[in-house]
Amino acid sequence: QVQLVESGGGSVQAGGSLRLSCTASRYIYCMSWFRQSPGKEREGVATMYIPGSTTLYDDSVEGRVTISADVASNSVFLEMNILQSEDTAMYFCAAAWCPRARGLSASEYDYWGQGTQVTVSS
Repeated sequence: QVQLVESGGGSVQAGGSLRLSCTASRYIYCMSWFRQSPGKEREGVATMYIPGSTTLYDDSVEGRVTISADVASNSVFLEMNILQSEDTAMYFCAAAWCPRARGLSASEYDYWGQGTQVTVSS
C-alpha cells in the first residue's frame, strides 16, 4: 500500500497562485492531481509519469498549472497560477503503479490522498 498526504491548499483571491504538495510513503511511478466540487464528478487536473517526466494536463488548466516531482522525497507538486473561481474544489493526489504514463481517469489510480481544499474568491 501507498499512503499519500496532500498539503498547500487554502483560500486565495482570483488571479493568485497556490502550490500544492503530495508526499507518498514510497516511490511510485505515476502520480496525478484530481479535483472535485460538490455535485460534480472527480476530474483529472494533471498527471506525471515520473521515470520519463511525461506530463498531461486537462484543457481547462493548461497554461496555468505545472506538475513537477521530487523523486528524493517521493513528492509531486501542483503549481497553480491565475486561479479562477472555477478552480475552487477539493484537490486530491492520486498514484498508481504503472509501466507507462497514465491518463486523467480516476479509475486508473489505486491510491488516493484525503484531499486539500482550494477556495478561490473573486
